[in-house]
Amino acid sequence: MTDSPRPHDTPADLPGLPEPAGLADPADPPGPAAPADRWRETLLAARAGAEGPDPLPYAENLLARWAEPQRRYHTTAHLTAVLDRIDTLAPYADDVHAVRLAAWFHDAVYRPDRTENEERSAALAERALPEAGVGEAVTAEVARLVRLTVTHDPAEGDRDGEVLCDADLAVLAGGPQEYAAYAAQVREEYGFVPDEAFRAGRAAVLRQLLALPRLFRTPYGAAEWEERARHNLATELELLEPSGGR
Repeated sequence: MTDSPRPHDTPADLPGLPEPAGLADPADPPGPAAPADRWRETLLAARAGAEGPDPLPYAENLLARWAEPQRRYHTTAHLTAVLDRIDTLAPYADDVHAVRLAAWFHDAVYRPDRTENEERSAALAERALPEAGVGEAVTAEVARLVRLTVTHDPAEGDRDGEVLCDADLAVLAGGPQEYAAYAAQVREEYGFVPDEAFRAGRAAVLRQLLALPRLFRTPYGAAEWEERARHNLATELELLEPSGGR
């Protein structure tokens, strides 16, 4: 993630997805690009012909998680943006269906005042996907990818990890207004943190990102996003540091 460290989650914060039979069917989506439709297409592809329960109740549950009131940046808009970027980067992935599933789960558990959100999200995927009809190998890959978003530092040759991390970090390469809106939303999520503590934590995250040899690993990401993202991060870091306001 691109936000400040959080204290630990507790197991009680990780309920499994409810049994499909216990959920009402979601309303008809507004169009073919609606998130529920995208989930259904991805889940069916990841099943590779295996039988499984109705995908839509799972989409409803996940979308409800992404719409929780404590979120300002890590919302359904972020999920949709990551899925859109994965579509752009799909040719670079080995298993794009696993990458898309990882996008759905990578912030499914999110509390800004706690750490291990990625671990809890990965554990949720490990419990929910087999129930939804996804095989063991794909489930393991999805969980691995979700955990990778802790560092956004995939190993050389990890094509699926490169696509997910690039898609998740692409927000850093936005134009000035887009990046400012992103930074403001992150600050809103941490509204309970005093200004001085937030500046210190956020600056540490920015330095960690800037220390990576490359923010973006796919050829597209390196060409289209790297330079602008580094400029944005350096500018925000300068503003956060004590001398930045002078």
